[in-house]
Amino acid sequence: MTDFYKILKISSKASDAEIKSAYRRLARELHPDVNGGAEISSREFARVAKAYEVLGNPQRRADYDKKLLRQQFNKTETAVFSSENPHAKRWRQMAYDRRYNEIIDRMIADERRETLALQKIIFPTVALFVSTCFVAILKPEIWANSEAVGKTILLALFIAGVFHLAGRLRAASERYTYTNEDIHDSILQETEPVRKPFTRASAIGFLVLGFCMSLGIGLIIGNYFEIVIAEAVPSFLSPNLKPEFVFYPPIFVLFVDMMHAFTSRMDY
Repeated sequence: MTDFYKILKISSKASDAEIKSAYRRLARELHPDVNGGAEISSREFARVAKAYEVLGNPQRRADYDKKLLRQQFNKTETAVFSSENPHAKRWRQMAYDRRYNEIIDRMIADERRETLALQKIIFPTVALFVSTCFVAILKPEIWANSEAVGKTILLALFIAGVFHLAGRLRAASERYTYTNEDIHDSILQETEPVRKPFTRASAIGFLVLGFCMSLGIGLIIGNYFEIVIAEAVPSFLSPNLKPEFVFYPPIFVLFVDMMHAFTSRMDY
């Protein structure tokens, strides 16, 4: 069985960042464009690319580690220094179990990080759409009915919410989307191989479409229940959607993310 860790010249306990760094370094050294298309270099480059294809994917790496561990364990079982002594057998089994548990722990940690990263875009996106819908339904006039202090607080929360939302969307874009230019970038420029699920254009289209649909659904519902809603809290609601509606979705996203961050810390 090919040892992909040896190919990338890293430890079997290497982190994702170390694997990525080793791949980029070796790929730059072995890329056929650098070595004049030499056949040996091309073969080595292909081996490095294959190793990264496996080790760079958390799930595939976990499966590979299990197979590699089983192979190493079987070799130990048949080695000259192997003993049928019960203590030796127990020691070998304990070593196997310890390494296997390390693999499982790392896989769980990778899945946890991926889940948290996914939540950091799902929660703000859903909060943005839901809050846009509710703002369109209720058409609040909090800004218009607030004094100077209230407007200052509202403006500060809006600015914080916009920066927070922009940061979340930028991080999600870098992690999950790619552009056509990314596909053609040379590995010599240290660009990440494209294996992201969405194009940048489709992600932007989804956000724009989701926002417009949320706004439209909210307006339809708000107009249908206009009398009931107006009687509920008449001083803070308007019969028409005012420009100040843009204040509220980013603020709502900010508070939702703060609550999610707090509960996440409690869970972990």
